[in-house]
Amino acid sequence: MGKKPKALTGALLAAAMLTVAGCSGGGGGATGEIAAAPSDPKEVSGEIKVLTHRTDLVQKGTMKQYAAEFNKVYPKVKVTFEGVTDYEGEVKIRMNTKAYGDVLVIPGAVAKNDYPKFFAPLGTTAELSKYRFGDKTEVDGKVYGIAQFGTVNGFVYNKALWRRAGITAWPKTPQEFLAGLKAIEEKTDATPYYTNFKDGWPLVQWSANHGSVSCDAQAGNNLAGPVSPWKAGGELRTIDTLLHDIVRQGLSEKDPTTTNWEASKDLLAKGKIGAMMLGSWSITQMRGAAEDAGVSPADIGFMPFPVQKDGAFCGAVTSDYQQAVSVYSENKPAARAWIDWFTEKSGFAEKEGVVSALKSAPLPTTLKDFVDNDVKFIDRSEARTAAVNDIDEAAEIGLTKPDYRQKLIDTARGAQKGSLEDFFADLDKRWDEAAKTAGS
Repeated sequence: MGKKPKALTGALLAAAMLTVAGCSGGGGGATGEIAAAPSDPKEVSGEIKVLTHRTDLVQKGTMKQYAAEFNKVYPKVKVTFEGVTDYEGEVKIRMNTKAYGDVLVIPGAVAKNDYPKFFAPLGTTAELSKYRFGDKTEVDGKVYGIAQFGTVNGFVYNKALWRRAGITAWPKTPQEFLAGLKAIEEKTDATPYYTNFKDGWPLVQWSANHGSVSCDAQAGNNLAGPVSPWKAGGELRTIDTLLHDIVRQGLSEKDPTTTNWEASKDLLAKGKIGAMMLGSWSITQMRGAAEDAGVSPADIGFMPFPVQKDGAFCGAVTSDYQQAVSVYSENKPAARAWIDWFTEKSGFAEKEGVVSALKSAPLPTTLKDFVDNDVKFIDRSEARTAAVNDIDEAAEIGLTKPDYRQKLIDTARGAQKGSLEDFFADLDKRWDEAAKTAGS
């Protein structure tokens, strides 16, 4: 994902738990015209503007290179790009007008049920069945966005450091993972685990393990009700207990308020950090940091969440930002052509080392360790996005926000009063009350 802008995190990390309800203004589309895939590239013409949170790719000229390749297939279409630093904040405001580009990634602030007001339908769920994650943007049988890519969550780690600590096999339980971190603490000078507390957004990455622990594609949908997600045996309890215990046992950085995301990549590459919870998109960044630091990129590994189901690890595949066509675009065929080409033909997913939204595409080489070790990939269903987010918003918990896990870390390190049991009980109470109010 290149350099990950802080501003995009709300929506990008909504890959973990679905889109956030909120922005519902804007004039709305009058026609409901489908942005259908064009049949003859030579007949498609016009100029389209693509809004993107990937400011780094715009600044480096990478997006222009993609456009040049696109023009070899669609010579009559002119593509321009606008990189938006505060993507979530600025685009949400623009969507109160008609001027928010022809192609854009759907901001996390847009409620799912409002998609028809802002985006042109791309087709039915059946027509777009070749793509992963279609249910995330499906409203009344129509799909409004196609994911740029998917990601699998896990721990990106320094293999050489773990070997020095005597660990060569992936931990199979949270207790084994904690023991591994303890060995790093005792046998090296490295920080075993790095929370990235200050930047905040990496803490939301923990939510994307929901589905990996149970090996259940319906894990996210199962939250849509008064289900006490943090009860004994619950996935979120397992996930958040591990984070709590890492901090409680002093296996993370001494002062989490001073963490630095950009610096953490160099530290992990050099073996000064043992592991960080991130999506598989991070592997290429960490290996790039290793190259920059003059150390071996092969030392960068990726391990699944330390829980097995029937003797196997599982990895939930969740979607990134979804590309959509503005309902106001005057060149919908050209806009749709760009989305399809970018998803299927650009090579973007392969280059970034992420999971292609195209079901027929091979898995990226960055996940070779997962493939070689028979990790079971689970395409997590997100059909009940709106219901889950409504409950989450009403409960004021924020599964796609860092705040509650920052509170969890502060509780673990004694900076905030309260026990872990009380913390989970409060979350369950708020969730269940919100779910009952919402009528779930």
